[in-house]
Parts: sequence; C-alpha cells; structure tokens
Amino acid sequence: MNNDALKELLYKMADDLLILGHRNSEWTGLGPLLEEDIAFSSMAQDKIGQSYALYQILHDLGEQAPDTIAFTRNASQFHNCQLVELPNQEYDFSLVRHFLFDTADFLRWELLTQSSYEPLALLAKKIKGELRYHTLHANTWVKQLGSATTESIARLQHSLEQALPYALGIFEESPFEKEIISTRLFAGEEELKKQWLQKINEVLIQTQLRVPDISTLTPITGGRSGHHSEHLTLLLNEMGEVFRIDPTAEW
Repeated sequence: MNNDALKELLYKMADDLLILGHRNSEWTGLGPLLEEDIAFSSMAQDKIGQSYALYQILHDLGEQAPDTIAFTRNASQFHNCQLVELPNQEYDFSLVRHFLFDTADFLRWELLTQSSYEPLALLAKKIKGELRYHTLHANTWVKQLGSATTESIARLQHSLEQALPYALGIFEESPFEKEIISTRLFAGEEELKKQWLQKINEVLIQTQLRVPDISTLTPITGGRSGHHSEHLTLLLNEMGEVFRIDPTAEW
C-alpha cells in the first residue's frame, strides 16, 4: 500500500474533524436553546476526539505527534475542505453545515469499515456508532425547521444554497484516488458523493426546502491541497494559543 495515499486520506479526514470540532465548540453558551449548547458541545468533543485518533494513526506511520500536527502547522499545510473552516454565522448556517457534513462523514466511516487498512477499519467500526447521534440530530432539526414557519424555511433555504458549493468540496479527489480505490483503502470520493446525494435528498424531500440542482453548482475546492479562506488562519491562531504557551498541555 502506498503510504502517501494513506496519509493523504488520514490527513484530510482528521483536519476536517479538528476544524469543524472547534467551530462547533464556539456555540457553547451561545446556542438558541440550552439543549443545542449541549448538543453542539458534545458533537465538538466527539469530532476532536476522532481527529486525535486519526492523528495518532499518522504518528504510528512516522508523522509527528498529534499535538504537533494539530497546533503547529500553518493554513497551507491543512487538508480540510473549506466548508468546515467558515465562521458559524447564524444558527441556520451551522445547522445546514452540520447536516451536509455529518451525512457525508457518517457515510465515509461506514464505507471505511471495509477498508483494507485494518487500523482504519477497526476505528471506523467504533466511530460509526458515535455518528448515529450526529446525523439523527441534524436530520431532526432540518426536517422540523424546514417545515415550520415562513422565516425558518427561508433561512434554511438561504443557508442551503450558500453551503452546498462548499459541501461539494468535501468530495475533492485525491491525487492518489485510483490507487486508493484499487487497493480497497477506500471506495472513493465519487461513490461517497453518490451516496451522500441520495441521503440528503431523502431528508430534504420531507421538508418544504427546494433542493438546488447540484449539476449547476461549481464546487468550491482547493482545501485538500492547502488552499483556504482567510478564516482558517485566524482560527488556527486561536486554536494554537494554549499550545504555544504550554507545549506540555494535553487534550
């Protein structure tokens, strides 16, 4: 197995989870309901823990320690999609991002239970269970608010149209895509995207939201190769503040 292909897959997954985990944590104390403070804080903790597990696999493959990987790289060294680094904005945007990303994330881990790389397959079997709550939470609120008031429907519709081009960047293919698929490391981004479209449509069809024609959208890509918005640098500076003060601090 090509270690470069494996590391590229691990890095983009771990970076997605670390960055979105920190974005979700920013809702603590600010959510529209106490229950949503708790929900987003819990999901943030799960994502950061999952990123740590992936960084640990990378460390086992010869990369630096998880803390060093997470808190000392600059933005151009991160492989996350741009969707996860965007500021939270209002709750409707964070909810739509949560729905779009976590649907893809759950399906990715489900596919990875069949990975030819055993440490990743074993981790996937554990993490898939954690993610059932994430997708249940997202689906419940999208269906409820997407069929509630004129305002809630309009706000979710606007956020859906704003977020979808970024969400398509989740599926930006690796330079090693053919090898990743042929060695059964992962089923591939195109297969993941196909399953994701089916799942999000199954939920959205139960609402009054209009599903934009995906074929007419231009995916916002580049994150997988280190091209990011200005928001990521600001977030990384904030995330690494404690580590820079005390490198011995633990997660």
